[in-house]
Amino acid sequence: MNATPICLAVGLALGFAAAFGGFGAFAIVLVFAALGLVAGRWLDGEIDLSGLLRSARDRGRR
Repeated sequence: MNATPICLAVGLALGFAAAFGGFGAFAIVLVFAALGLVAGRWLDGEIDLSGLLRSARDRGRR
């Protein structure tokens, strides 16, 4: 799928949040957009989170 329509939709959502909700709403939408991007990439198999989770577990054991 082409990334252009997705980026356009995210940009529109951020624009509406900034225009009608102020900076707080803009920041919340931005955080959820980033989480959605990571989740989508993980589901598509483009991001491997097992290495990240493993390193976080290893740090916690020290």
